Amino acid sequence: MDELLERRRAALSAWTTFVEEGDRAATLVRPEIRDSWERSGASVMPDVVEAPLADESETKSFWQGSPLQVAVERVEDELRRTAEDGDLVLAVTDPDTRVLWTYGGRVMRRKAESVNFVAGGRWDDRSVGTNALDLANRMDRPSMVFSAEHYAPIVHNWVCWAAPLHDPVSGTKLGVLDISTSWDRTHPIGLATARVLARLVEQALPNTQHYVQEAVAAEELVEPGLVLSLLGTAEAWVDGQRLLLNRRQSEILALLALHPDGLSLDQLHAMLYGDHAVTFSTLKAEVSHLRQALAGQLASRPYRLLMPIATDVDHVLGLLRRGEVAAAVDAYGGDLLPGTESPALVEMGEYVAVAVREALLADPQPDAVLQYIELAPYDTAVLEACLAQLGRDVRLHHPAVPLLKARLAVADS
Repeated sequence: MDELLERRRAALSAWTTFVEEGDRAATLVRPEIRDSWERSGASVMPDVVEAPLADESETKSFWQGSPLQVAVERVEDELRRTAEDGDLVLAVTDPDTRVLWTYGGRVMRRKAESVNFVAGGRWDDRSVGTNALDLANRMDRPSMVFSAEHYAPIVHNWVCWAAPLHDPVSGTKLGVLDISTSWDRTHPIGLATARVLARLVEQALPNTQHYVQEAVAAEELVEPGLVLSLLGTAEAWVDGQRLLLNRRQSEILALLALHPDGLSLDQLHAMLYGDHAVTFSTLKAEVSHLRQALAGQLASRPYRLLMPIATDVDHVLGLLRRGEVAAAVDAYGGDLLPGTESPALVEMGEYVAVAVREALLADPQPDAVLQYIELAPYDTAVLEACLAQLGRDVRLHHPAVPLLKARLAVADS
């Protein structure tokens, strides 16, 4: 404890020297702390009382349905247990160091709330001063900030460890995971714990185990450009690299891909939200994040994608137009963006589902029907049409007959 107290005194002395005399503090702290103090001092007053908050609806929209939210929910019990056992506060941010999710032990939770270390809090150093979240994000490596190494005195009583979060395959930086507690609870394994928890979240990202296979498959589908899988899933690839988007961004991308000539702000808003009371500024913010993810390949007035586009929706419909029913069923993965509330996407999903079903009713090929029934197990009409077709063709010994009858019996039960 004496060693920690002396370390705290040294950090506070260096901070005081920097605030009062500037250059004299250059050799008293680590270079990354000194550089961050310089950035902080240009935009943050030392007497700042809390972190600024980003727009609540925009933050919520970015988080909901995002791969990070899915990953955190999958390992949330372990994250919460870690926070409670050590009286820590844990946070996950986006690539701009905006806090998206937090959970804290009883004492640290209250401390965190008092300085806006909460969802929506902006913890880049130009907003609230030097901290581990910003350093880990900026330098793309695990970082620690102890006591008065923080620029803002409101967190001089804290110690923070943070580790960056990446897409395990593409390497895309998703944000950071941070652990914070009071300075007197500093522990040598703090940084290692942050690394372990960050890796835990990365491994829980949706479909992580399939990233490599899917990336290869996407690259084989088309020339460089955008590849969207929307039926039964929500996957987006640009030039073979998987994009990690939240639900709203996936919906916007799907609408733009399905309307390649472009959509006005009013059209996009109506197709996305319907009658829901959502502001245009919220939509614009989502489009802005999506444009950034697409490296600027999204035009305005009208909103339009500026790259080659291939979707499984167009692929399935094209196969149906050519009468290739079995191939269409093979490419049909199920409902379009399952769970979407976008009226335009719900309508398109119904159109594709009906088109596939009607094609099977007209040409009920046994293998295709068996594959389709995995997605629609209670569609007895398709099963009955297939069995009737087999009966008319006097092929009662077709190997699919027992399976079709079994499926029909289960659907009728």
